[in-house]
Amino acid sequence: MKQGLLLIISGPSGAGKGTIYNEVLNRMPSVKKSVSVTTRAPRPHEKEGVHYYFKTLEEYQHMIAAGEFLETASVYSNYYGTPKKHVFDLIEKGDDVMFEIDIHGARQIKKRYPRAVSIFVMTPTFEILEQRLRGRGTETEDSIARRLGSARNELSQYELFDYIVFNEDLEKSVESVIDIIKAEKCKMKTNEQRVKALLGN
Repeated sequence: MKQGLLLIISGPSGAGKGTIYNEVLNRMPSVKKSVSVTTRAPRPHEKEGVHYYFKTLEEYQHMIAAGEFLETASVYSNYYGTPKKHVFDLIEKGDDVMFEIDIHGARQIKKRYPRAVSIFVMTPTFEILEQRLRGRGTETEDSIARRLGSARNELSQYELFDYIVFNEDLEKSVESVIDIIKAEKCKMKTNEQRVKALLGN
């Protein structure tokens, strides 16, 4: 059976990566969302194994020690991580798995799974990014300055990524990501085992 793809979508706050990620999931049922492990308490509507796998801090630390995560991070005193087994089981079944993740998580995943296909989403200019951040109406001047500085730092690490999508028009950007996924599925390297089987190797 042909293996699925591990797909990463990353980019700075305000670039639109989350919207693109959700649109691709809606339009491509074959692409699965990864389910993370967290140490925070479940919210009323959240279900185990659907929204998150909920673990105690002790359980989580044991998983770290056992090398069970593709990536892990601490956010506001809680831990979040992606379990390798869940993702690799899906990939082995032929499903594609997609992550919306920050650059630190993307780097961890690339290190542990170099075949991951990584896409960086960015606005065409920093001025447009600033306009979008201001348009939210929720950011302070200090927060905007921090986010713009963070965006510049993330973009400077462009060599980590295989593709960049300049998100000027949402529909075109979603189509670009879908086209990338379709092209990756046709790559010779992706289909090498299938070709060898045809040749009887």
